[in-house]
Amino acid sequence: MDTRLSITGLLIVLLAVWRITHLLWGEDGPGDIFVRLRKFAGKSFLGRLLDCFYCLSLWIALPLAWGMGRSWLERLELWFSFSGGAILLERATANDQHPPAAQWSETPTASRPTDSAQADSAQEEHPNVVLR
Repeated sequence: MDTRLSITGLLIVLLAVWRITHLLWGEDGPGDIFVRLRKFAGKSFLGRLLDCFYCLSLWIALPLAWGMGRSWLERLELWFSFSGGAILLERATANDQHPPAAQWSETPTASRPTDSAQADSAQEEHPNVVLR
């Protein structure tokens, strides 16, 4: 019997894992039911689990992988695949705008030496100067 998962089947499972995980992790739900669930869970194991999309996706993917896999190895592969797919979907759909990279600029130096003696001393190498 062929146990390979079709592309359509894989897509359905990935969307289901992502949707359930996202619903429990980051949405209010009807009547704020999921907000209340997260508040009720507090600092317990369940509360910490509901605060982490990555952790929660593993637990949501587990029963689906268990039911769809035929061997231990296949179940393990499906488990991590389903969780990883949900994480990729979350990253692709997240509205988080990363801040722009920090800009580096050099501050202008004070006035340049006008005297040739000062210019020569300014060009001297000092032992603690970084290699150029």
